[in-house]
Order: sequence, then C-alpha cells, then structure tokens
Amino acid sequence: MKKRYTEEQIIGFLREADAGVPIVELCRRHGFSEASFYLWRNKFGGMSVSDAKRLKELEGENTRLKRLLANAMLENEVIKEALQKKW
Repeated sequence: MKKRYTEEQIIGFLREADAGVPIVELCRRHGFSEASFYLWRNKFGGMSVSDAKRLKELEGENTRLKRLLANAMLENEVIKEALQKKW
C-alpha cells in the first residue's frame, strides 16, 4: 500500500527530524521508509510550505511548456516534410 503525503506533511516530518527526533523513530511512527525521508530532505530541505507549493506550481508549468514546445516542433517537422514533397 503506497501512502501519499502532502508537501505540508513532508515539511512537518523534516522539521520534526530537525528538532531532534531520531529518523528511524520518525519513519516508523509515520509509516514511511528512511529512503523516502532522505529523498524528501534532498528535495524539500530548508523550504517552507509556501516555497514547496510554489515549487509544485513551477514544475506543473514547466511540464505544460515542454509539452507545448514538443507539439510546436512536431508541427514544424510535419510542415517541412509536406513542403519538401510538393516541390
């Protein structure tokens, strides 16, 4: 069973660890692995909740822009092929 945690919860876990709670105990209490904790620490370490929300928004926008760029490049390629075949 895979549990999903919000950015607010993850930052709360990181703050608990910073306060001195042993990582093994923290992981056991909240039901996630130590590997997940260290991945979260690398991604969210030192962030506030508002920073994490902004990061998520920027990642979504970046994904959308990449998709738009890929579609535009595909359209350009199709147009180039069509023009080459006409001549």
